Amino acid sequence: MNGMNDTGAVAGPASGRAGHTHRLRGLAGTGFIATLAAMAATTLAAALARAVGVDFQVPDGGETIPLSGFAVVTGCTSVVGVVIGVALLRWSARPAERFVWTAVSLTAISLVPPFLAGANTATTTALLALHLVPAAVMIPTLTRSLRTRTD
Repeated sequence: MNGMNDTGAVAGPASGRAGHTHRLRGLAGTGFIATLAAMAATTLAAALARAVGVDFQVPDGGETIPLSGFAVVTGCTSVVGVVIGVALLRWSARPAERFVWTAVSLTAISLVPPFLAGANTATTTALLALHLVPAAVMIPTLTRSLRTRTD
């Protein structure tokens, strides 16, 4: 080096197509495990809320949200989070920082529908908490994985 800032890429085992593919697969694998954990945690929290008397009845349709519904919705939204993480890892210079901002913003937006559903206070409060459970699992896990995969 000649004292100038070196901004070029350095060839090495993590460089190139194989290293990039490995990082994406690693993030996807971590995301899959985190998704399963988020689904389990959310379903368990919903079951506990139901055990203490929360009915999860939404007046618009008059139906009660089943426990499996919490698992399915958590799984779907968590997979969307993993896809966002993979896209940011692929196309962003600062994927972890961008992921946190995106995920926190989407989590905040997800807190609006429980207020609009017209459910009783216990159900609304439980639904708000159940939106935060998977966020508490997914956001730190994927952020940590994005940081370690870009260092």
